[in-house]
Amino acid sequence: MTEEQRVGQLFLLGVAGDHLSTAEKAAIQTYHLGSAWLYNWRTGGLAGVRPLTTEIQALATDANTRGVGFFIGADQEGGRIQRITGPGFSTIPAALDQGALPVMTLEADAAGWGRELAAAGINLDFAPVMDVVPPGADASNAPIGALRREYGHDPATAGDHGAAIVRGMARAGIATTLKHFPGLGRVSANTDTATGVVDAVTTATDPYLDSFGAGIRAGAPFVMVSLATYTSIDQAHQAVFSPAIIGDLLRGRLGFEGVVMSDDLGAALAVKSMAPADRATAFIAAGGDFIIVGGTAPAGQMAAAVVERASSDKAFAAQVDAAVLRVLGAKESYGLLRCS
Repeated sequence: MTEEQRVGQLFLLGVAGDHLSTAEKAAIQTYHLGSAWLYNWRTGGLAGVRPLTTEIQALATDANTRGVGFFIGADQEGGRIQRITGPGFSTIPAALDQGALPVMTLEADAAGWGRELAAAGINLDFAPVMDVVPPGADASNAPIGALRREYGHDPATAGDHGAAIVRGMARAGIATTLKHFPGLGRVSANTDTATGVVDAVTTATDPYLDSFGAGIRAGAPFVMVSLATYTSIDQAHQAVFSPAIIGDLLRGRLGFEGVVMSDDLGAALAVKSMAPADRATAFIAAGGDFIIVGGTAPAGQMAAAVVERASSDKAFAAQVDAAVLRVLGAKESYGLLRCS
């Protein structure tokens, strides 16, 4: 791989329509972006999604990605956060309803939902949500509780049921993403639509982290890091830019060895005060690996910035190398890495 191809493996480009736009295709080819995610709501079912995922995978050429296949992700949690519906896709209940099911039942259900994603050419689910909302706080918790996205109101329920999703999806060949570390269950505002979102309660030894631990033990290959600031852990950085949260807490205390994914660094209001280039380099410097980005312009700026900094900063270049190897390791596990 060239350095540009290696760096491109660190990005998931948001794709808006039923086919790649000229700008999306050009961004993948120009910056060698190695993964994609489907945003917007899609109601056309399997027939509306499969041509797009086939089109994306066709860009895994020697020139673009050195033949390495794409992770193609989607937000398929259930309830109000099920982006893909229509013929070929079950109506998935909200996570709070899933949390009332027996764990083995939920695991079997998740395997079925995963097979539907696989049939559509999707191999990565941005689920399960492992955030724990305190009892009685749903209405005041905009990102999770108000949308019924949590599996329960205690770490054990959330952890057991989230782990069932991880295992069930894995049976169908679908990679899963624990989110939003270290938790959005105790904030009020949504980082997608607000700035300065702060959790002043969660600590590095908080019992509410146990749900994430359960998901890690279940084998989840990805953990998505939140865009909020956790002042009792690191008051100087948002979680996604925090070495204390990514390195010391997630990798150190919780022992996570997989791929650390950002929340959307392209469009979320929580990061708008930083230039796109700075968002990408700060995430990698903090120990992150895989960048979700909506929008071709910020994606190009981010990829170029990572290449440029790696060319002049040996310590940063080593972090890029480690991140690329973790992403490629995950791709190998899911049959996307062609070796000869």
